[in-house]
Parts: sequence; C-alpha cells; structure tokens
Amino acid sequence: MHKNREERQYITYRSPFDPCPPLPCRTYVVPVNQYVVFQPADLPQFSPAEALKHGTLWPALYSPYESRQRKGE
Repeated sequence: MHKNREERQYITYRSPFDPCPPLPCRTYVVPVNQYVVFQPADLPQFSPAEALKHGTLWPALYSPYESRQRKGE
C-alpha cells in the first residue's frame, strides 16, 4: 500500500521473447485536481507564504512531490 494516495501502480507485460525483463511494477501519479470536479465555495486556503511554499492556494489540491532519486536512498 502506498502512503501517497495519488500514486498508482501497475504490473507491466512480460513477453517470453523480451531480451531483458522489464521492471515488475511501474508507478504513476494521478494529479489531485482530477478528483475535484468544481471549486466549492469556502474552500480552506493556505496563508500566502504557505501557498508559495506548497505551490497551491488550497490544501485540498496540494500533492507532495517525492523525488525518485531519494526513494532509493
């Protein structure tokens, strides 16, 4: 189970004729804004300084970025 609710995974197809087997699982991220159909009234907001830090004004649309390089460390 993933700790990031926006991250999904799938199992790649493995052909018996592939010279090199692919990675067993691949991951992708579904943007949070895909879950919000319209902007509801009175949606909570970050302060201006926090909004600049997080890259969005609304906490409901914030999705933390985890570097793939740091995952292996």
